[in-house]
Amino acid sequence: MDDLNTLLEGSARAHGHLCPGQVVGVRMAMLGCRLIGLDNPSQLPQIKKLIVYVEIDRCATDAIAHVTGARLGRRSLKYVDNGIMAATFINLESGKAFRIVSTESSRDLAHVYAPNVDDIRQRQIDAYRNMPDDTLFTIEPVWVDVPVHDMPGPSRFKVRCESCGAMIRDKKEVLIDHRTLCRPCAYGTYYRPLETRTRLKIA
Repeated sequence: MDDLNTLLEGSARAHGHLCPGQVVGVRMAMLGCRLIGLDNPSQLPQIKKLIVYVEIDRCATDAIAHVTGARLGRRSLKYVDNGIMAATFINLESGKAFRIVSTESSRDLAHVYAPNVDDIRQRQIDAYRNMPDDTLFTIEPVWVDVPVHDMPGPSRFKVRCESCGAMIRDKKEVLIDHRTLCRPCAYGTYYRPLETRTRLKIA
C-alpha cells in the first residue's frame, strides 16, 4: 500500500479537494486494511477478498473507496445510513473484521497535535495526519455475516414486482399480503411522479 501522503494526494484528486474528512477516511482505510491483513486491497487478488461497510455519506467515504478500491458497482462497498463516521472492513477469506469509528474527542485535541496552525480546518488536517490511531479512532473486532445475495459477483437472484413490473435483484424484494413488491411500491419513493407523464425527447 502507498504511504499516507501519496494516498491523500490521490484521494484529494478523486474527491475534489483535501479536507479533514479525507484525512480521517484515508487513515481509517489504511488501518482497517492492515488489521484484516490486506496490504494491496485495490488490486487483484486482494480486491476479491474485501467488503467495506460505510456508515456515512461524507468525505471520508470517498477516501475509503479510493484507498481500498471498494465500489458500490462492484458490490464491495456497502452503505448503511447510520450518520456515523465509521466503517467496517471485512476480509472475506479469513472472516476477520474490524469496525473503526472516528472519535469526537479528536476534534478537540487538534490544537495539541498542530499547535502552531491558526486556521481551524488546516489545524484539523495537520492534526489528523499525526494523531495516534487509538486517539483518532475507536477500534473494535466484530463479526459480520454477509448474506450470499450481498456478495460481490453477478446477480444470482431476481424477481419481478407484482405491482409495477420492475425487475428486483439481489433479494431486495418485499413480501406484503402474499405479493412480491419492489421497495418503492411497498414503502413509497424518494421522488414524486409528475401528474402528466410525458416521454422525454433527448436532443
